[in-house]
Amino acid sequence: MTSTLVSPITSISRSPDTAVPARLPLNTLAIGFGLAGLAEAWTEASSALALPRVVPQAFWAIAAIAWMSLLTAHLVRGARSGERLTAQLRHPAQGPIAALAPVTAMLLAADLFTWSPGSGRALFLLALAAAALLAAWLFASWFEGRLELESMHPGYLLPTVAPGLVGADVAHAVGYDGLAWALFGVGTFFAVVLTAIVLLRLTFRSALPDALVPTTAILLAPPAVAGIAWFSLHGHSADAVARAIAGLGALLLLVQAAMLPRYRKLRFSLGFWSFTFPLAAAVALAEEWLEVVRPTGWVPITGALLAFVTVFIGAIAARSLRKA
Repeated sequence: MTSTLVSPITSISRSPDTAVPARLPLNTLAIGFGLAGLAEAWTEASSALALPRVVPQAFWAIAAIAWMSLLTAHLVRGARSGERLTAQLRHPAQGPIAALAPVTAMLLAADLFTWSPGSGRALFLLALAAAALLAAWLFASWFEGRLELESMHPGYLLPTVAPGLVGADVAHAVGYDGLAWALFGVGTFFAVVLTAIVLLRLTFRSALPDALVPTTAILLAPPAVAGIAWFSLHGHSADAVARAIAGLGALLLLVQAAMLPRYRKLRFSLGFWSFTFPLAAAVALAEEWLEVVRPTGWVPITGALLAFVTVFIGAIAARSLRKA
């Protein structure tokens, strides 16, 4: 099973027939997702740091360019490839990661809405429809009984939890409050159910292969995004639910800290982009908490957190460019 999980991520860009290129690996979609998360962190911090609007917008522009470029590259390579898209989506390691394409579009739609409300709403609804159809198709394929528990990894949270919780925040931002609560319910349900299954797999089955170890960082994303969505939907107050979500996020952050020795042993790959969005979302939520609670020194702390996540993601981007 290990070889089945690893090979498409590490070698899908090479085709046995050199005249027919293989499809690009779906984990490259994490690049746009991570950059959008970084843009969100800059947006959340802009008020506290009194940043001009052009600063976070520069990061949103970079995220949009990366997302559009990668999506175009996938479409072009896919049209030339002899591999069917359904085969890639059915693969136990790669299939769930495809959800990053519409989820990133949702984040971009929230920013687009601030410039053109009609365009922002249209992009959000299109992305939501794509995410819903993909999730339904993936579940239908999983229900065929082909998967084994060893096939699961934290990326299985992406098709349902990410569109639900990210979509809840964006739906509220573009003026669809009823839809936002519905999406929050969907995201919360699957966050509980699928996280339990993933934890079962990680705890009681063999360790993930190195190529998939970075996906462990995805476990940090649900409480971070849920906290951001809750603040948006319920008002920016430190109520009981917000504190409960923050407590869960703090625990999972400690788990990530405990994973650092294993992370340091990994050889760098594009899979490292799995670290970027969860960390950026956690920083964005921390920035919101700092603005709500306003402890002593909260503004410089906000700046330090923002600098840290920017340097971290910038370092991964630089190494990715050198590797390309």
